[in-house]
Amino acid sequence: MKKFLLVLGAIAMLSLPMSANRWDVNGDGVVSSVDITAIYNYLLNNDTTFPVTSLDVNRDGVVGAVDVTEVYEVLLNGFPSATTEYTVNGVTFVMVDVEGGTFMMGSYDGDPDAYTDEGPSHQVTVSSFAIGQTEVTQELWQAVMGWNYSGHGGNLQYPVEYINWEMIQTFISKLNEMTGKTFRLPTEAEWEFAARGGNKSQNYLYSGSNNVADIAWYVDNSEGATHAVATKAPNELGIYDMSGNVWEWCNDWYGDYSAGPQTNPTGPESGGERIMRGGSWYGPAKNCRISKRFKAPTGFGDDDIGFRLAL
Repeated sequence: MKKFLLVLGAIAMLSLPMSANRWDVNGDGVVSSVDITAIYNYLLNNDTTFPVTSLDVNRDGVVGAVDVTEVYEVLLNGFPSATTEYTVNGVTFVMVDVEGGTFMMGSYDGDPDAYTDEGPSHQVTVSSFAIGQTEVTQELWQAVMGWNYSGHGGNLQYPVEYINWEMIQTFISKLNEMTGKTFRLPTEAEWEFAARGGNKSQNYLYSGSNNVADIAWYVDNSEGATHAVATKAPNELGIYDMSGNVWEWCNDWYGDYSAGPQTNPTGPESGGERIMRGGSWYGPAKNCRISKRFKAPTGFGDDDIGFRLAL
């Protein structure tokens, strides 16, 4: 409780006016420490002044610390980036606008868990793009492809898995026919820039926090399975699960980094393996670090490998 009061004191002067939405828990038109207090009063005192539906900020069916974290992040970092909704065969998915910028790609000096292929850290500039707010769900995959062979069933909001890079190209082609858009896989540089929080980056070790449990499903908390997308806290851009849940295919062939500055890099022109990023429910916390790289042949699939879209 003492820690809670200190946090409230630190942010008591922060507030953001806005139209009604999920962060405005008490419906007064302002996101402030009052909204955090409302959630805590429910958790600590079973105070039902406000409906549970408004207290459940991240809409996962549970009122908990993740909801407090979401409001707190909005107060500290501002509202998440602009988003656009798309619907195919009755299934809606959200793309987040990522403003272009320049960042240092790769592991930072002194990271004890860094692998050699995570360096050297180098300056990269990326143009503006959009990226999926969540990993592609089984529901969306099924709406486009007409089938779903994922290994983890029971909830179509779980990320699709057991799909390889080649299958994803077919999915994207069909999705583009349905929407008239040019969806694609993100480049490795785009993926890392978005995972780091873009121009709102707080330089976290994981995507959205230095505490992996706040933002990722990984081996220590996953209970041996994937979980519904967007049930952990988002990163600075309002993007979910870029650490943990399932590995995410990128478009690039795997290759060594160059030390010099680059603009919109797309990786080697050819290769034998494509890049995956983000870690998964199956692996340790160190695999959920933003800079961690993984590689596999394009025909490889497993129940901890999925993807998210870019545009």
